[in-house]
Amino acid sequence: MTEDASSDDKLFEEALDLIIRLQNDPANPVTRDLVAGWRARGASHEAAWAEAAELHGMAGKVLQGGRGGERPGRGGSRRTVMLGGLAALATAGAGAAFGPALWIHLRADYATSTGELRRITLADATVVTLGPDTALRSTFTPTTRQAELLAGMAFFEVAPDPSRPFTVAAGEMRARALATAFDIGVDAGFVRLAVDRGRVRAEGPGPALARGETVEAGRYLTLDQNTFGVESGPRESGSIGSWRDGLIVAEREPISSVVARIARWQAGRVMILDPGLGAQRISGVFDLGNPRAALEAVVHPRGGKVRQLSPWLTLITSV
Repeated sequence: MTEDASSDDKLFEEALDLIIRLQNDPANPVTRDLVAGWRARGASHEAAWAEAAELHGMAGKVLQGGRGGERPGRGGSRRTVMLGGLAALATAGAGAAFGPALWIHLRADYATSTGELRRITLADATVVTLGPDTALRSTFTPTTRQAELLAGMAFFEVAPDPSRPFTVAAGEMRARALATAFDIGVDAGFVRLAVDRGRVRAEGPGPALARGETVEAGRYLTLDQNTFGVESGPRESGSIGSWRDGLIVAEREPISSVVARIARWQAGRVMILDPGLGAQRISGVFDLGNPRAALEAVVHPRGGKVRQLSPWLTLITSV
């Protein structure tokens, strides 16, 4: 990126910030004076304002169900990604609480909201801790015990019953257990399974899981639902299900997956606009007591920036 392009991006982001601020408090004279002073700095500031206003107006039309029209073509700056993504994400932001999420919750027997943990006991005495934005349903018969993780993450402490294995469906994975405890979750296209005690039989699509794989205590298995690739390895017992204690522990995991988990504690929708950034690997321990700071700790070392554009939309871009 050239110095001029970088400067243009900076002005564009400043203009977008001012537009959001003005929208949130349109009657505030201080805000209006700030906007007027910023635009009066020169032609480049006014051009950035016009471009950001165009984008924001497009997003508003999408939210209202209108057409945003064709977007003008732009170069390889970060504005291109934001222009290409924000109008589409506006619809997702407005519908996130009332679209697919609502449909999932209607299908669930148990569901949680953002930042909420809930501990439940199923009909067979299995104890489940549900993570935030999680939905679960269960079915029990005289011969079967089945649960479906419709969204989110859960820690299962399975009640002993040798005659009825306990099965959890999560995304493309099926996990079968007897008397055991394990953590399982679905985020950003990955299904994560980690066994705290006992053993779990994992099955899924692709050659790696077609015949099933047994995951012992102190080990994890992750299924990429796009490629059906599988990663596995050891995991310290204390880090399994650590989200129950307010921590996310990542070991060379894709940033997209880690961000998606932390986002369950962050109000609104969190989106990564740079797929290359999301694909990078990260390790660390992240405190869920401050989700915004946790997101910054994940992406900043890899050149990412967290920008909260509104209460319902947080964007992560490459600096």
